[in-house]
Amino acid sequence: MEFWGNIAGLGSALQYEFLLFALAGLLIGGIDDFFFDGIFLARTAWRKMFIYSRHERMNGDSLPPSARPGPIAIFIPAWHEAAVIRPMLDTCLARWGKGNFRIFVGVYPNDPETIREASAVAEADARVRVVILPHDGGTTKADCLNHIWRAMTQFEAIHGRHFKAIVLHDAEDVVHADEIRLFDAMIDRFDMVQLPVMPLISPRSRWVAGHYADEFAEAHGKHLAMREAIGAAVPSAGVGCAFARDMIGAIARERGGAPFDADSLTEDYEIGLRIAERKGRTAFVSMRDASGQLICVREHFPETLHDAVRQKARWLAGISLSGWDRLGWAGSWRERWMRLHDRRTSLSALVLFAAYCATIGYGIALVLAQLGLEPVRPMPHWLETALLITAFLMLWRLIFRAYWTTKFYGWREGIRAIPRVIVCNLVAMIAARKAMTSYIKQLRSGHVVWEKTAHRFPGKADLHDGTPA
Repeated sequence: MEFWGNIAGLGSALQYEFLLFALAGLLIGGIDDFFFDGIFLARTAWRKMFIYSRHERMNGDSLPPSARPGPIAIFIPAWHEAAVIRPMLDTCLARWGKGNFRIFVGVYPNDPETIREASAVAEADARVRVVILPHDGGTTKADCLNHIWRAMTQFEAIHGRHFKAIVLHDAEDVVHADEIRLFDAMIDRFDMVQLPVMPLISPRSRWVAGHYADEFAEAHGKHLAMREAIGAAVPSAGVGCAFARDMIGAIARERGGAPFDADSLTEDYEIGLRIAERKGRTAFVSMRDASGQLICVREHFPETLHDAVRQKARWLAGISLSGWDRLGWAGSWRERWMRLHDRRTSLSALVLFAAYCATIGYGIALVLAQLGLEPVRPMPHWLETALLITAFLMLWRLIFRAYWTTKFYGWREGIRAIPRVIVCNLVAMIAARKAMTSYIKQLRSGHVVWEKTAHRFPGKADLHDGTPA
């Protein structure tokens, strides 16, 4: 009996240490988020009272055309995208109609299926150009984008046509009809423009794929808008983003003709910050069309736990870990604050793990106390107070999460967003471990691989299910 009592005592002490570590992390992160939310609420109230009470919000229909219209180049890197590339290109051509654009699709010689599907569209419409890379894939997404860039500059030289902007899209994106017009107008004022990205709700994966909707609804409903408002750089999401061609050209000249860094897992995120470092203007534009629908990019996100972990691990390794080394902490205090927000994710996963361990440990302690093996350790007053504050901050986060999901996806998804936090935390914890392993391998080998996930393009029925309002 004494042996089990010693084990119980050791477990109780370990549970207490987990609790203290988790509590410290949750308090720091919770207070930071609470302060950020407070600034957002104050700004929203001010804009409603003093701006939108006197001026009508602009929409896609009332947006004045560009004073200096120009052609737009669309870059689509494609590696094993045979299942989605043709319907995606067909949708772009149909929705953008007679817009002034040209699409460049980057493919690899050892991916004949994707070449076949993309070429079929290119043969039927001269606005689509297939760019076959000189080497087999897959490499990094940035490497593919760099070869598309070179093909675009060759096209400019041959046709004497200088593009105004470059827009990035993925092969599974569902584009909006007003996108080209909006980018053409906004690039007159900004060097980078990012549109909201809103995941589609998949009926066959409301919990795994659905948690992306919760995250992006809040991130692209609040976080990116606030970054711009406080004067920090807006990072590119990699899709639905436009860059001034002259700015990308200047970066390319500095890098020997390759504007995108092939050694980066998250080159799209980085280039937005690089533009800001060059004193370029970055903007996040959330605007609705004439019918009231959000002008955004929609797509299906990973629907299985395995694929979600792979994707999140790449984001964590690129933004939270590698980004620390590659981008450092340059800029104003506002910029450093936002970079801290981006990079704390890996540590947050460790805090979450400790919190779950502490919670499970406390439940075990209650059982052991009932068995008479180890009494429950009494909590000091300060610890009870800290736990109450943490509980309030966690409740606040849940309410905010549910609000943003409700705003874009309806109240049913808003209710689901609350229990989906558990799925989000599980994915984050597993992905953090995989990200750390991948990052260490990258440091040792110096080799970066495009570890992409399988995609699917939505059918007509899907486009009306979970469409952002």
